[in-house]
Amino acid sequence: MKIPQHVAIILDGNGRWAKSKGMPRNYGHKTGAKNVEKICDVAGHMGIKYLTVYAFSTENWSRPQAEVDELMRLLGSYMKTCLKTAKKNNMRVRVLGDISRLSPQLQKQIQELEEASSQYDGFYFQIALNYGSRDEMMRAMRKMYAEIEDGKLSKEEITEEVFSGYLDTAGIPDPDLLIRTSGELRLSNYLLWQLAYSEFYFTDVPWPDFDEEELKKAVAAYNHRERRYGGLMV
Repeated sequence: MKIPQHVAIILDGNGRWAKSKGMPRNYGHKTGAKNVEKICDVAGHMGIKYLTVYAFSTENWSRPQAEVDELMRLLGSYMKTCLKTAKKNNMRVRVLGDISRLSPQLQKQIQELEEASSQYDGFYFQIALNYGSRDEMMRAMRKMYAEIEDGKLSKEEITEEVFSGYLDTAGIPDPDLLIRTSGELRLSNYLLWQLAYSEFYFTDVPWPDFDEEELKKAVAAYNHRERRYGGLMV
């Protein structure tokens, strides 16, 4: 079986999963956070080299304030756990997105996690946090424009590769496979540039129930696709 080098996942269905069990939405988020660690371990053992998960989008700020506050608290707790996991599994962690809107404490935790894991190379784990693909591209264009104004870049030098270097995912290969859980069939402003040639896999299974067997099903489905690069399938 051919293993995709890079898998991206939209972690969907935590709240609905909790509701189906008569529990509050935050219970689903806590369970979902624990599942991220399990899937990281499974993915690494399968031979997947890069895993990128959508943890909190730029649109998620519109959720009820109590839920947002709990998510931020949960993310802070997860950063502590992830620091230990990174060392244990030789895992480099990067956070994608604009972290400037996050609390100073959470920003500090992110920076410490990225610095502490920067030399690890066994597995590469990316967390999209306060991330939106349109926002990412706008920030990239502003950086690029500033360098053009400073004379560091000319418009003639701009290529797809150059532009990719200004994105949050600079230096990371594009995903081979995108997985979205819980039955939704949309990208939700996630990695729009990077997913241009990725295979998509949608499952009705909510994220807290997405386990090793479900990941293997997604990879098996990926193996049944006929990949074509640089053009359409005809």
